[in-house]
Amino acid sequence: MTQRTEHSAGGAATDAAAAATTPTPAATGTAISEALFAAARAWLAEDPDPATRGELEELLAAAESGDSVAYGYLEDRFDGRLQFGTAGLRGELGAGPNRMNRVTVLRAAAGLAAFVTGQHGTGQVVAIGYDARHNSRRFAEDTAEVMLGAGHRPYLMPRELPTPMLAYSVLALGAQAGVMVTASHNPARDNGYKVYLGDGSQITTPNDTLIAERIDAVGALADVPRGAIGDVTAVPEDVIDAYVARAGELVAQSAHRDLRFVYTAMHGVGFELFHRVLTNAGFPEPISVPEQQKPDPDFPTVSFPNPEEPGALDLAFALATEHDVDLIIANDPDADRMALAVPDPATPGGWRRLSGDDVGMVLGWYLANKGRRGTFATSIVSSEGLAAIAAEAKVGYARTLTGFKWLSKVPDLAFGYEEAIGYCVDSAHVRDKDGVTAALVAAEFAATLKAEGRTLLDALAEIDKVTGNLVTTQLSIRSNDPEQIQTMMRTLRRTPPATLGAVPVTEVGDLSAAGQALPPEQGLRLALEHGWIAVRPSGTEPKLKCYIELGDRTAADRSPVVARIAAVRAGLEEWFGQFA
Repeated sequence: MTQRTEHSAGGAATDAAAAATTPTPAATGTAISEALFAAARAWLAEDPDPATRGELEELLAAAESGDSVAYGYLEDRFDGRLQFGTAGLRGELGAGPNRMNRVTVLRAAAGLAAFVTGQHGTGQVVAIGYDARHNSRRFAEDTAEVMLGAGHRPYLMPRELPTPMLAYSVLALGAQAGVMVTASHNPARDNGYKVYLGDGSQITTPNDTLIAERIDAVGALADVPRGAIGDVTAVPEDVIDAYVARAGELVAQSAHRDLRFVYTAMHGVGFELFHRVLTNAGFPEPISVPEQQKPDPDFPTVSFPNPEEPGALDLAFALATEHDVDLIIANDPDADRMALAVPDPATPGGWRRLSGDDVGMVLGWYLANKGRRGTFATSIVSSEGLAAIAAEAKVGYARTLTGFKWLSKVPDLAFGYEEAIGYCVDSAHVRDKDGVTAALVAAEFAATLKAEGRTLLDALAEIDKVTGNLVTTQLSIRSNDPEQIQTMMRTLRRTPPATLGAVPVTEVGDLSAAGQALPPEQGLRLALEHGWIAVRPSGTEPKLKCYIELGDRTAADRSPVVARIAAVRAGLEEWFGQFA
């Protein structure tokens, strides 16, 4: 994912921390203060957005008058900048190079346009989409104008639509690049700029570096040629219609459609496309969570717009209980991810949200048993259960680095998933995770099971027999101090715990070391008795992410494994506690 500079990871919390620790302008030295003020004035001279200009003018005036809090805020916005990396940019909205704003976007667009020209010449198709976040449409229009000014042929989505629709359009339109303005399931204060190339997948190294170099070479924004938004071509409606029709082909083999389900768009842009795809395929109207159906960039009913987060599905659970449905389907705000929940009397509240690995196993098993051929793939931080499913089905299997930018490039990809509720069920047309078509396939499987008097939980019990009762869980360790995160990684590498929750740690592998089967990635992999732990710094948030998996082929069911993995997780949390 996009990388932030060290100074931009905490949003408002970072501003507060900066204000608390930043000395007054006089204490920092006049030269340093004047350099910062000069950078802010230069930014103001280029910024075309009255909102961020007004914000920065007020901040600059306060800082110049000696307000140390304002000086800290100002310094945080100009001490570094958002770095363009794999998948583009992502960060907090606001003025300055360390924030997402029109200046940052215009420079990124100009750099990307120059990269496309250098690779393919002018006159190239560039597909551009946007979600409903603050400034998404404006950023998309700015990008289209810059592409037009550079001599390319931008196609702009006719309205706010999901990320997979943009990924589909890159291939459908024969584009040499694609841009999706979205921060996916980040907090409301963020936005992002996701970049695709002509193969339909997100950028990877070295193209991210080459584009970043082009962005660095952009001069004054006044010298960047721009076309008029009125001259930009809209993505034709028949491209959207073709996506809907193609989705229906994925489930044409089964006639089972008897399924009652609740759907939530999580205040995002998923409802329109989800509704069309499911009803076009013959499913009944979804029972939509009304408070979360329409796009709302403030995400008023959730503290964090991610179906994985505690509380995010509470409204869906209540509505599902009221209507006695068979399934809950949730998309994240840009609908590239998908979550499922099923009735379960053993779970408090009566509803069990399936983990990303659970859904990955369910979809992989279903597609393999339907006769899907090709390679089934997942990432190094996802369950190893898909390998067992692929072996039983006698199909190919691959593991990649974290992220769909890698999964989408697996040759002959038949199905790909990662534990962060991302699934690809139609790589020939969408070379990225797609929460809409994944939901359609999940609904077909649930309806098929219902016709047989069974549920997705019954399917998971059967899958456990193949995979060996594998159970996964996660732990996140947050820290606003980048050095503390590195210290924790170094200590874990050099002096790992001998046991965690009475489970022996048998080996520590460094994912960044040379000679690995996969390219280096910052992180560690701890081998456990009957399992493993992967620990890596997050690419988008100030935290370490820990992925844990245990199994037991001798157990009758998951129960003893669930207890054991809870103890391992508690032991790992206790070990990290020494750094608090």
